[in-house]
Amino acid sequence: MTDELNRRLRALGLIAAASGLDDLLAFVTKHRYSPTQILEHIAELEEKDRARRSLERRMARSHLGRFKPFADFDWTWPTRIDKDLVESALRLDFTASARNVVLVAPQGLGKTMIAQNIAHQAILAGQSVQFLTAAQLLLDLGAQESARALDNRLKHYAKIGLLVLDELGYLAFDNRNADLLFQVVSRRYENKSLVLTTNLAFNDWPSIFPNATCATALIDRIVHHADVIAIEGKSYRLRQAEEQSDARPTAAPSAPSKPKKP
Repeated sequence: MTDELNRRLRALGLIAAASGLDDLLAFVTKHRYSPTQILEHIAELEEKDRARRSLERRMARSHLGRFKPFADFDWTWPTRIDKDLVESALRLDFTASARNVVLVAPQGLGKTMIAQNIAHQAILAGQSVQFLTAAQLLLDLGAQESARALDNRLKHYAKIGLLVLDELGYLAFDNRNADLLFQVVSRRYENKSLVLTTNLAFNDWPSIFPNATCATALIDRIVHHADVIAIEGKSYRLRQAEEQSDARPTAAPSAPSKPKKP
């Protein structure tokens, strides 16, 4: 009987109740639950299980991967950082009005770590999120074999709740890639939030785009409604490398060998 009930529960989509059916029956019997209490208990089990599975799906689709929790961030290391603005971004305040967040910093100052934690908070809040580098985005768009396939991918990137583009500025763009990036930004403009990390100040963007007009148009779309967080200082990774080097024990000088007696 329980096997048949298990099958019927699964067919109805009550996965949590079906998976733990024996424990469920034992629990409600032990506590002498009324029919109403049994239904409430099953509803609670299903809600928790569906929330868990939904979170797992959003995490998998985000391609966020492993990242350091923000509790590990060292506020004392950067020589310049707007703490209030970073904390506001982590609270997702910018998403309510479809604003963007732009993290501008040299390599090794934690801008990617901040962006990853913003993405994670958005996932926990129930938003659809995708985290990828600018190069990965353009590689995906450039691989589409037809205009229709390309349009579908552009629509995909336009409808994601929060799109996080990492490492803009590490590679130069040709005309086609610059146009593709502009299309993604334009389709999200004033509709969906974008988080972007770059190692270049805005006045240096023409160095990676085909022309200054292209760079200006892109910057205009990105920063019109944006919180720009500039971070200055020395690289965390360089500091860690120096600390590890200092911590290594130095080999004691070997004693000079005694001359052999004739």
